[in-house]
Amino acid sequence: MLQFLKSLFSSNEYSLEEPDRMKKFLVVGLGNIGEDYDETRHNIGFKILDEVARSANLTFETAKLGAVTTLKIKGRSVLLLKPSTYMNLSGKALKYWMEKEKIPLEHLLVVTDDINLAFGTLRLKTKGSDGGHNGLKDIQQVLQSTTYNRFRFGVGANFGKGRQVDYVLGKWNEEESAALKERLEKATALIHSFVLSGIKITMNQFNGT
Repeated sequence: MLQFLKSLFSSNEYSLEEPDRMKKFLVVGLGNIGEDYDETRHNIGFKILDEVARSANLTFETAKLGAVTTLKIKGRSVLLLKPSTYMNLSGKALKYWMEKEKIPLEHLLVVTDDINLAFGTLRLKTKGSDGGHNGLKDIQQVLQSTTYNRFRFGVGANFGKGRQVDYVLGKWNEEESAALKERLEKATALIHSFVLSGIKITMNQFNGT
């Protein structure tokens, strides 16, 4: 009874309402918090989730280890998470919300930038290495697995030797900014498809587009 009363007054605890765990999904956009990182290539995970929320008229709320909101799609509950732990500790927030909401691993989707893909290219995978990406590296260590769904958004590799950090933490150029609107809409459609149609159908439909 005491625990029940505590839950009623625990205003800082955000929770999905959907009781059926097989209808719950967690989509984690990787990025860094703070104005200095807004509109940088490394923050495309945040930007994609912002577009998903905007298109559904949702607003993010500050919660434990991140900003969250819930997207409802045809009976499914999708928790959108933008970790506040900074990129190198992305796994901490991911693990907390996966465990709190009892999200099955197969219903997890991590959204991240990728310099190995041309700008705007969409690529969905069910496993793979971290590719030198610090956010994915931390998630891999936390999950103790390289088998989890990740949605990679290409940011290109238009940088000289030793300039990778400056490039990914740099702002979008004029040409990229002009193309982002359509790419973000496509990325939003991919996430909807992942939730409704599953990973295999979504890979076939969107990979390389």
